[in-house]
Amino acid sequence: MARPLSRRTLFQAAALTATAVSAATTGRAVAAPAAPAAASGVPAAWTVRPFGLEDVTLGPGVFAGKRRLMLDHARGYDVNRLLQVFRANAGLSTRGAVAPGGWEGLDGEANGNLRGHYTGHFLTMLAQAYRGTGEQVFADRIATVVRALTEVREALRRAPAVLSVEGRFGRAAENARGSYQYVDLPAAVLAGSPALTLSAWVRPAHDAAWARVFDFGDDTTRYLYLAARNANGVPRFAVTTSGPGGEQGLDGTAPLPVGEWSHLAVTLADGTGTLYVDGTAVARSTGITLTPAALGTLTNNWLGRSDFPADPVFAGAFEDVNIHARALTADEITELQGRRAADASAGRGDLASYAFDETAGATFADASGRGLDATLRRTWGAPSHPGFLAAYPETQFIELESMTGSDYTRVWAPYYTAHKILRGLLDAYLATDDDRALDLASGMCDWMHARLSVLPAATLQRMWGLFSSGEFGGIVEAICDLHAITGRAEHLALAKLFDLDRLIDACAANTDVLEGLHANQHIPIFTGLVRLHDETGEERYLTAAKNFWGMVVPHRMYAIGGTSSGEFWKARDMIAGTITDTTAETCCAYNMLKLSRTLFFHEQDPAYMDYYERALFNQVLGSRQDRPDAEKPLVTYFIGLTPGHVRDYTPKQGTTCCEGTGMESATKYQDSVYFAKADGSALYVNLYSASRLTWAEKGVTVTQTTRYPEEQGSTLTIGGGRASFTLLLRVPSWATAGFRVTVNGRAVPGAPVPGRYFGVARTWREGDTVRISVPFRLRVERALDDPALQALFYGPVNLVARRPGPDAVRFGLYGNAGLSGDLLPSLTPVPDKPLHYTLDGIALAPFAEGTEDPTHVYFRRSEPRVIFGTSDSGVANPARSDGTTLLDEIWAGAPFRGKGALVTRVRSAVDAWVSEGLLSRADGDKVVGTAQKAAYAD
Repeated sequence: MARPLSRRTLFQAAALTATAVSAATTGRAVAAPAAPAAASGVPAAWTVRPFGLEDVTLGPGVFAGKRRLMLDHARGYDVNRLLQVFRANAGLSTRGAVAPGGWEGLDGEANGNLRGHYTGHFLTMLAQAYRGTGEQVFADRIATVVRALTEVREALRRAPAVLSVEGRFGRAAENARGSYQYVDLPAAVLAGSPALTLSAWVRPAHDAAWARVFDFGDDTTRYLYLAARNANGVPRFAVTTSGPGGEQGLDGTAPLPVGEWSHLAVTLADGTGTLYVDGTAVARSTGITLTPAALGTLTNNWLGRSDFPADPVFAGAFEDVNIHARALTADEITELQGRRAADASAGRGDLASYAFDETAGATFADASGRGLDATLRRTWGAPSHPGFLAAYPETQFIELESMTGSDYTRVWAPYYTAHKILRGLLDAYLATDDDRALDLASGMCDWMHARLSVLPAATLQRMWGLFSSGEFGGIVEAICDLHAITGRAEHLALAKLFDLDRLIDACAANTDVLEGLHANQHIPIFTGLVRLHDETGEERYLTAAKNFWGMVVPHRMYAIGGTSSGEFWKARDMIAGTITDTTAETCCAYNMLKLSRTLFFHEQDPAYMDYYERALFNQVLGSRQDRPDAEKPLVTYFIGLTPGHVRDYTPKQGTTCCEGTGMESATKYQDSVYFAKADGSALYVNLYSASRLTWAEKGVTVTQTTRYPEEQGSTLTIGGGRASFTLLLRVPSWATAGFRVTVNGRAVPGAPVPGRYFGVARTWREGDTVRISVPFRLRVERALDDPALQALFYGPVNLVARRPGPDAVRFGLYGNAGLSGDLLPSLTPVPDKPLHYTLDGIALAPFAEGTEDPTHVYFRRSEPRVIFGTSDSGVANPARSDGTTLLDEIWAGAPFRGKGALVTRVRSAVDAWVSEGLLSRADGDKVVGTAQKAAYAD
């Protein structure tokens, strides 16, 4: 009997796809899960189970090389930069860190509405890196992030507290950009005064237009404000009782410097207003007839917030803010440049005076004598609900519930971002056993359940059907994984609240409704549905996922394994007609790999692993550039398939979803090399990749030594004790040139079939050696909607032409084809560069190489004349209406046992084409004669 798995090992073994854990294996008391777990600790529905990343060590080769580049990035990037947006949102010190920018910053696409997602990806990368290498640096970085997020959640649950910083004269109060904090003054602060001075020291942290220093008003009609910057970037004072069109204003002449202290002051008296910057009058008007007396008592009296909801909150620091019921003189304003008002002749403001020297709490004392203490508040109101954790307020989640159309500038996939954070926390827990990470993850799901469980079903269906705004990524999978740990009914109920019934029902009925849908919004839904099946036993979930996979592969799959055009799916079987510069979003390949392996746990259809090999060895490997960079992961967003496309490894503004999944992919290359039957009776070898498996339950190791795909085969060496099991070796569907297996030098009997597994059953002993030979052939794959548009493959490797566009490369390949049907003799190998060739003077190289060369994944097939063994018949190669040519029909009969068999095939095809009127008899005789005279490679 296999020894029981430890809690940590068990969690890790399945963490990358799903984990169902019984109470016995967790080491803590939990409620029984809804669906029973198998004895091995994985879901009972799984007939195979994966190994943990710590159980499979990568050997030398392309995967180890690509991973090394990403591990260096994981070691070197400052995690405090990722935490900046979380800490800012909670009103905590950002410790001087600069947010990463791009999608993870406030200045990124759609106002940074997706910020926080990238931190979740990074946390998963760290967890995978720790599990795969055991390096303490990764565990330490995980601990830093988890500790910080714990502090963030705690801060969000309480009223904001002052962030005290060094000021111009003493201490000052800072509101970090992204904190949504402002200072609320009592309603009586202006007291209807007929004269006024507003005075403040400010240190702007950002150059956003219309951020207010002072704002007093009822709405967008009656107000008085002083903004640090107007639309032209200079300070502006305005007062009105009739909205923007009636503003009486003063504008500065130069921007306030960001990150430096500046003094702003405005004086009003007797119809004259003056704006001062650093003691100098920069604007004066004798037409400022409105005063606080004309405005009356106002509802909103704020420092740092505007009555216009779209205006930004002031980001920066305040010190020595004073409001006087008179107009200070120019000399008094000048004196304030060197000392606080309390120490100057002007004195403290008699309407209000705030030094902002508090170091704790949310109250700022008024030193005017009027007792008008101010309060630090958040624009989004009261503290967040229990369990909430994000890099922005709850507002996006709230607004989504009433949206009827998508607008990512308002709401950009908040539950998608929640998923990334949740997944990262779960992975951190599974890697390090840090209970704080589990508590944060569980709290997030408690919060989501409390929010979503009270919504009507119709509201949920509308939300999840919204493009982009309603996207929720792989959150169902993550929630099911959490439920497998906690066993709490609320968590399983939460997972089911994300059911998008119309999609599930259509796919369960095998009705293809994918046209027009956003690809990456929907692929991870189906991995979640498989996990829901595991937890509930509901078959429609699994059926829908299987059918969905079949709607993508091969019907919407590009040669490299990717899918989507401009992020969306087009009509079924349309490939050539969808090729653009924005095809094959990298996230889609990542999520299709996850779905493929999850489905394989239920049904060992080799097609899932054929796809896995295709996408992993081509798009996923090729999406990572082959050079180091500590600041960027260097991963593509789109992989354009247009002729001569050059990959962009620093896409958009950075920190995109694809860079996030790219970090994950590069630290889990070994996750599907081996699987074990749930009962331990067999070991699946799914991928040929240099690696070492430690199969603890059997007490054996399996070391795979190979340079695959440079080498056409692999060697497995058994270590450890004796163990009986069947070794199941995947025979790739493309392996039509033979698949041979020897054990200790002796051939294994049997007939391996391409697209299946070949079993070798025995009692294995230390030192047993299994040699697998997988001869490659050069072949083409035709676009489903345009057979003349083709991709070139050598074994699993997509060979791309390297030549600038925009014109498609045109190749002929039959001219020197071998009797086996192998097209490789038409290519010229490049010395000392495995898998590199030339054809017609054009370089061919593996797609997996992460270069910036212009590439052609697809080429135009051009076989204008009938040629055999480089002998030209002089006869034009005729074609049928569907594009099939005479040579296509002849070579479709390969492999041929010998030259005679080929000539027989040629004669038969020629006779048919002559009888159909597609070829003259004279030309047909020339074709047959040429075939007879030509010499052929094997």
